[in-house]
Amino acid sequence: MEEYRKQGYLENDFRIFHLCDAKHLEVAYHYHDFAKIMLFIKGNVNYIIEGRSYELKPYDIVLVNAGQLHRPQLMDDAPYERIIIYISSSFMKKYQTDDCDLSRCFKEAGKGHQNVLRIENLEKSSLYAACRNLERSFEDQEFAKELYQRILFLEFMILLNRAILNNHVNSIQNEISNRKIADVIDYISAHLAEELTVDKIAGNFYLSRSYLMHLFKAETGYSLGSYINEKRLLLSKSLIQNGKSVTEACYECGFRDYSTFSRAFKRKFHTTPKNAGDLL
Repeated sequence: MEEYRKQGYLENDFRIFHLCDAKHLEVAYHYHDFAKIMLFIKGNVNYIIEGRSYELKPYDIVLVNAGQLHRPQLMDDAPYERIIIYISSSFMKKYQTDDCDLSRCFKEAGKGHQNVLRIENLEKSSLYAACRNLERSFEDQEFAKELYQRILFLEFMILLNRAILNNHVNSIQNEISNRKIADVIDYISAHLAEELTVDKIAGNFYLSRSYLMHLFKAETGYSLGSYINEKRLLLSKSLIQNGKSVTEACYECGFRDYSTFSRAFKRKFHTTPKNAGDLL
């Protein structure tokens, strides 16, 4: 069975990394089962998210939802510097109230493929200062450092969501890397609860089964069947963590048989669907 390339790790509610690669890298498409924010610092990089390419400029903010296929495309050997924040969905859920949803920025990013945000003079803003303060907090050993880190993280997330809600950001335009694949990915995301077979998808786009499978694999590195299965499992985990019963999540994410769903869930997350709420 094909093994999906899940990259990154998250053993805490959130983590922050400041990375700089000084040589040209070839990065394959991959995904995370947690949310990701990247603050781009410098480099000559196009960022590709589910078939759409964004030309980055310094201090752009990239938002990647859990399960989204993505990869940076380095255009030359210029140093590629960025700050990356990983965030567990369950952690954002802890702070969700009627008037506060820290995941709002990711939901907005999902509308119309607005995954890359551009804020004028971000490097001089309180949002950037909050990000750097959060980064530095992981280096200190002062009293109550973990609580302080949590406070700084919440400040950063609040400021980011406020910037989006108050229209202080611009969503940059994207280019379609491959129109067919981008449309297929959109179609899958919109129809996960339905029966999705290779033949059905191929027929919808007037493609042969073999050509669709070859094209999808060539463009993303993944088989179509594995991609659909992974998207369904990630959706099921999110549904359960947001209050759906295990049975409801099973059928709402497109599985037709509970035992098949349960085995697949346990194989992927190393726990049963009933214990999904304990996952980060």
